[in-house]
Amino acid sequence: MLPAVAVAVAVAVAVAVAVALPAAPALRHRLLRSALLRAAGWSRRRLELRGSEVRRSQERRLRRLLPPGTARGSDAFRERYPLGQSCSDEVLGGQVSPLRPWTLLCSCWGTDPPLQGSLLYLDILRTTFPQALAPRGTALLSWAPACPRAPAGWPLRTLYCTPAEASALPSRAAALRVQLLFALRTRALRVLEAGLASELQDALLALRTGWHGLAQDLALGRVSPQPGLPEDTRGRLQALLAPDATRAAEVRAECARSFEGIVQRLWPQLEVVVVGTAYSTEQHYCDALRQADCKGLPFYCPFYQAAGALLGVNLWPQEPAPRFLLCPDWAFYEFLPCPAEEEPRTVLLDELWEGREYGLVLTARPGEYRCHAGEVLRVTGFHKQCPMVELVRRESQALSVRGESIPEDRFCRSLCRAVGMWPGARLVDYVCVESALLGASSGACAPHYEVFVELWGLRDLSEGQRYKLDQCLQEDFPIYKSFRFKGSIGPLRLHMVGAGAFARLRDALGSAIPMPRVLREERLLQLIQNTVIS
Repeated sequence: MLPAVAVAVAVAVAVAVAVALPAAPALRHRLLRSALLRAAGWSRRRLELRGSEVRRSQERRLRRLLPPGTARGSDAFRERYPLGQSCSDEVLGGQVSPLRPWTLLCSCWGTDPPLQGSLLYLDILRTTFPQALAPRGTALLSWAPACPRAPAGWPLRTLYCTPAEASALPSRAAALRVQLLFALRTRALRVLEAGLASELQDALLALRTGWHGLAQDLALGRVSPQPGLPEDTRGRLQALLAPDATRAAEVRAECARSFEGIVQRLWPQLEVVVVGTAYSTEQHYCDALRQADCKGLPFYCPFYQAAGALLGVNLWPQEPAPRFLLCPDWAFYEFLPCPAEEEPRTVLLDELWEGREYGLVLTARPGEYRCHAGEVLRVTGFHKQCPMVELVRRESQALSVRGESIPEDRFCRSLCRAVGMWPGARLVDYVCVESALLGASSGACAPHYEVFVELWGLRDLSEGQRYKLDQCLQEDFPIYKSFRFKGSIGPLRLHMVGAGAFARLRDALGSAIPMPRVLREERLLQLIQNTVIS
């Protein structure tokens, strides 16, 4: 403990000195970076130590979450508290308090997952991408109007060249455009960070469709008026810009040339694209961007979060598929084996098997015990005693009109297989609806699915192409085929929507959440129906 306290005191003093140097930003950045990397080294050693004693770390974390005087031990806890309801629905990556010296002092013996996670993130970036921690070398693309999300490197705020005020604009489209403008201004960018993979995709779509206006704003040093951008906010943001005709000419030249590999051409010193949430079907966006706009760049998803709690960290940034180490100090974890058993009995963090799937049961906050996170994880291996996991699917996104339950991940595979049979087509995005949401508009027919897709390379779908998806589902899901044969489930209806339809749908969601694959609200259904072109 004494070495940890000594490190924390030294780091806290360095942070205090850095905070007192507002007039010397470069020196302030170096001091903060050095101090935080020392703290990050301690956090990494602590993680390695806890990974060798998982059960003890979990029991210690559980004691901190329970009321004083409660019977100790995970067995007594599971007997006293029944399995709860679904976890409270919170936006991923909550707001964090400003970094203060006292916070770092407390971190040597306490548990603060947001701080420890960000320190580990800074340490991983420094180790893998040597220039990634350059001052003002990171651009952020993230929208969170109600509850601002902390960026991955929030303790070192001098990393970011995008103003924090831009992420809280009322309009998602306006926020992403303003942040993109500030990112374009900085040619020496090292890291491009997005809160969600869909935010990165929509920001780059805004570049494709509006690069003339963005280049003009760069040349004039202005922020153009637009819906969802209050005039007083626009004035404050515009005061941070200066005319840059040279950079505007570079942007025009590269965008006029092509958009394949555009990200690396606009920012030639870029080392990595960081995406806060890039698992489950959100990974589809990353795969598409790797093949087009972000060609040649590594993607790194640093954190696993569920129900508003930070649970895991990705220690392997250069691997294409993200896998997360569940940190035993950050929450108390239980798991329900999949498929579900008749009498469910949870297993603990040190009782998992590699290759198996489990439903996550979470105790992350005092008073919220044994909540169903609604996510299914697959164990991909172990780091010491800690399991490494990948998110397989969200249980809330399963399709079911007769109790058949088609999971999100398997439906996506069937859809991609069907699209592969349409020559020249590439799937941009999709969403599904169960016919009960359509009400009388679905007609007098058996319950069925309606699927809305955005495609590149096709202008229309023939009836034969539409049937391919229903055929793939019947081949992949025998229970669906059985219901279709009996007429209990009607034929799937496939609709093609226009370009940008899903960006507008995400604007209408009202909060920064991973893209839903099954719509449950009539207003969202009407919005997507109004964009159908075939």
